[in-house]
Amino acid sequence: MGWASILYLGTTFTLFVVFAAIVARTYSRKRRQRGEAPKYRMLDDD
Repeated sequence: MGWASILYLGTTFTLFVVFAAIVARTYSRKRRQRGEAPKYRMLDDD
């Protein structure tokens, strides 16, 4: 296994961890209610 393969594997793993962190943060219970509030606000009559 060469350095290029190790670098490629490390970059892929790092990007996967970043993606998992973004998904976990977005769909956390606290942020989910905050993120869905505008959806219900659009349906309210003025």
